Order: sequence, then C-alpha cells, then structure tokens
Amino acid sequence: MKYDLILLRYGEIGIKSPPVRRRFEKKLIYNIHAALDGKIINDGGRFLLYPRDKDNKNEEIVNLIESALEKLYKIFGIVSFSPAVETTTTKENIKIKVQEYVENLLKEGIFSPEQSFAIRARRVGDHDFSSQEIAAFAGSAFFEKTESKVDLSNPDFVLYLEIRENKTFIYHEKLQGPGGMPLGTQGKVIALVSGGIDSPVATYLMMKRGCDVTILNFNNQPFTEPSEKLLKIAKKLKEYASGSKLKVYQAKYGDYLKKCQDEAPERMTCVFCKSGMYQVAEKLAEHEGALAIIDGSSVGQVASQTLPNILATRYSANLPVLSPLIGLDKLEIENIGRKIGTFPISTLPDSGCKAAPRYPETNANLDQTLEVQDDLDLKLDLNDVFDNIIELKF
Repeated sequence: MKYDLILLRYGEIGIKSPPVRRRFEKKLIYNIHAALDGKIINDGGRFLLYPRDKDNKNEEIVNLIESALEKLYKIFGIVSFSPAVETTTTKENIKIKVQEYVENLLKEGIFSPEQSFAIRARRVGDHDFSSQEIAAFAGSAFFEKTESKVDLSNPDFVLYLEIRENKTFIYHEKLQGPGGMPLGTQGKVIALVSGGIDSPVATYLMMKRGCDVTILNFNNQPFTEPSEKLLKIAKKLKEYASGSKLKVYQAKYGDYLKKCQDEAPERMTCVFCKSGMYQVAEKLAEHEGALAIIDGSSVGQVASQTLPNILATRYSANLPVLSPLIGLDKLEIENIGRKIGTFPISTLPDSGCKAAPRYPETNANLDQTLEVQDDLDLKLDLNDVFDNIIELKF
C-alpha cells in the first residue's frame, strides 16, 4: 500500500493538565525525531507524521513509511498508529480517495469482494454532514468498487475515515504501540541490571513509565565468569531509549563479596551482597542526579527476595527502591522478556555466582544485619567499590 503519512495516538498524556500535556507532547515529539526524520504536526490529540529521507537517498515514501512503522513500535508514549492516505474534506475528494484505496486493497489481496465491510467515521470540526452520513457516503463508494456485503455489526474488514477540519485521513490498520509515558518525563533512575531474566524486564517497565534509566551492573569476578550478556542486554534496551542516552556503569564487586564471604556469617552473604548493591547505587544516583533505584525483585522468588530479606537489604538505602516486578510470577516476567527481546539473551549459558552459600539466609534479622555491617565496616569497602566504578561503552 502507498501511504502519505502516519497518524499517531497517545493515551495518558491526554488527561494531564494543559501545561503538563504540552510538556509531555513536546518530549514525545523530541523522542520521535530522535528515532526518525520527518515532519510532525500536533493536531489536537493526534500527531501527523510525514516521514522524510534524512540521508538523501531519495527513498520512496513506501520504504520510508515502513521504516518509520518499525521504529514507532518501540517509542514509549505512543498507544497506536495508522499508516494513512490524506485528502481535503469534500465529498468528491473523499469518494476518489476511498475508491483508490479500495483498488489498492484488492490489488494487494488485503481485501476480497467476498468479505463483508463497514466504514467507521469520526469527525473533529464543523462540517455540513454528520459522521453517520459521511460513513454511508463512503460506504457507497466502497460498494461501487466491490459490490461486497455491508455488515455494521461484525464486518470482516473495517475502513476508517478520520475527518479533522479540512483534512480527511483514510486507513484500515490500528497498530499497537508500547503505550506508557514519553521516556524522560518522569526523572532519572538507577537500574540494577544483571545478566538474568528479571532485571532487564524491570528496567524496560520503568522506561515505559517515562523514567530515564542509567544501568548499574556488578562484576562479581572471580565468583563469576566474564560474559558479554550485559552489553547485549543494554543494546536491546537501547532500542527502546529513543531520545535518551542510556548509560551503563559497572562496579568491581569481587573483593567486597570476598570479605562478606570470609568475615560475615556464611548464610548472610547474599543479604550483604544485595544491601551493598543498593548502597553503591545510591552513591551513583547522587552522581547522576537520579531519584530512585530499580531492581528486579519479585516477592519470594529467590532467597534475597523474601519480605524479611527485602527489609534488611534495603534498610541502609535512603532512596526509594522501586520493584515493578514485585507481584509478578516467573512466567509473567519471562513472557515480557520474550516480547521485548531480552529473554533469549538472558538465558544464554553463564557460570552463575559461586559466592552464594548452599543454604542462604531467607529470614534475615534487621538488627543482626546492621550490627554485622557496622562491625565489619562494610560501608568503607563500599566506598572503594564506588570509587572504582567504570562507564562501559557500547
């Protein structure tokens, strides 16, 4: 099909107060422009996107539309979008465009005369016809080309007319965008990301809510083997980060883990490991101007995620720790990972962490945890961990 433009729709932005709505619309337009080149018109609750060839390759509009559609699936804030053709709002022009559209549908096998059809029309502005009248008029034009059965209740095919003042847009697809809020509208967060399944999904969900993410990973060597999973996951998440610079930091954590293993009660190694991660993340948050920490915790899934352990590990962190997966089970998390493309990377073979005790603590006592932390002066070691953080390039 040959289209003229893409209609973009948003959701939650539309219920914000006018100043907030304008700010969010502006940010969404910025994020779209960061992903693709084109002219965007803000038409009162709709964005009209006319893709352009920014590389001057003289690409046909068909290829530009297809390329733009692929990118729009990964821009947060867009609820749905439709490739469309455009005409001026007169009955004569609408009839011509509808019949041209139908001819292309038939030519490409998208619609066959044996199918039933319906026309759905909506209007914005003042016109000398109602939505029902223009739908019936367009239906007659459609019928002239196909002689197909009209079925308003349960049609096989629906053609949409969106009439906005003196412009009319015709389309047949409503493609689902990722929804959420425009990335960068809700402040910055530090996301604890390992090579596992959960943390990339948690990071994605907070990006979807508009949070600008900085990734923090902990290198546990010699208790783990070197792996390229982290950068592969970061590259996948970067696909959803249009309009934002996704940073990745890595902390050398092996020496701290060795001290916890050697000097703290054996069962509590994982407790102090997780607690230390939050405290280092808090230091990085201050450096980056972030307002919260993100992790992939799901209640009861592993030893460090029982409620007593969640209390003990987060107590020493002053920033909010947000866990978007907290009420999801493993299957639900895996399904999201598959949808966004991180699951195949997360399930690549790795060595696991050899620092974990055979019988980890699942019912950590807060007072005991704080006492051991002070006795071993673990905060001093965590300062060294933070001082040696590096930013990874990818």
